[in-house]
Amino acid sequence: MRVAAFTGFDGPDNVTVQETDDPEPNPTEVVLDVAAASINRHDLWIFEGDSAMVDTDDLPFVSGLDVAGEVADTGTDVDTVSAGDRVVLCPNETCGVCRYCREGPENLCEQFSLYHGGLAEKALIEADRLVELPDSVDFTDAAALPTAYMTAYHMLRRADVGANDLVFIPGATGGVGVAGIQLVDALGARSIGTTTSSAKADQLAEIGADHVIESSNPNEIREVATEIGEADAVLNHLGGEYTELGLKLLRRGGRMAVCGRTAGGTSEINIPRLFLGHKHVIGSTMGTQPDLETLVGLTADGVVDPVIGDEYTLDETGQAFADMQSRDAFGKLVIRP
Repeated sequence: MRVAAFTGFDGPDNVTVQETDDPEPNPTEVVLDVAAASINRHDLWIFEGDSAMVDTDDLPFVSGLDVAGEVADTGTDVDTVSAGDRVVLCPNETCGVCRYCREGPENLCEQFSLYHGGLAEKALIEADRLVELPDSVDFTDAAALPTAYMTAYHMLRRADVGANDLVFIPGATGGVGVAGIQLVDALGARSIGTTTSSAKADQLAEIGADHVIESSNPNEIREVATEIGEADAVLNHLGGEYTELGLKLLRRGGRMAVCGRTAGGTSEINIPRLFLGHKHVIGSTMGTQPDLETLVGLTADGVVDPVIGDEYTLDETGQAFADMQSRDAFGKLVIRP
């Protein structure tokens, strides 16, 4: 089979399509014929050498968390899926024995990690991490769901967002941002999204954003957002200076879920603003397999329509990462091996 492997950390030219042996499943595994695999900033961090999970000793490395396709072969102990089943992968990897795996939620696992290997024609996967797809859900749409949409959905749950709440989403044109805008709309809540692009501002409005602020200046964003109203919740996938901005925009008792560090791995915050305002800063990583099952159902019902920015062949994987680096894309970038 063919795989798109990272052979270095110096740019899109270091994505190389290679031939490798077809995988053979262990008793609890399945081999998946990959129909679609979306890429994420997590993959880009690995690709740019900015991940503690992968170093030069691991090269060549096949990334790809978000995988959808048909089951090709199953291990001897697998009875939950069969050859020919249409499925999407929940990329969470957990130990299954710590207190958090026993008591839940699973993404609190002490050994929590993520699956890699989807940028390939075939993928070797633990069978119990697969979610069945109804025929009405396209593989491309399914591959968009696990990381971006599952993360945004879990953040909304952690921030206890309900109908009519006002939710501030900085950097709303990234994968989690776009998903957040759509899911906020589906909940009957209202959103404020930010972007630096006029074209993307129009696209955000088209997918359900109630207010769009075209700026990257936190002071300017604060001024405009304050005129709109106090935020009940913030979905912060950027980190950096946007954490303090989010605290400024939250109402008393408001809730900010933080899931990323694109704008910086550290944040300075005003501590009195936090405690005097009874505000909440909540860490959130990925989501749970039941979250993904819910999202598959919402997609099947037409409540969620994943935004696909572009599709690429396996040979074009390097170009897909170049497009992600350029920040020109809107929506998920999907590889179709």
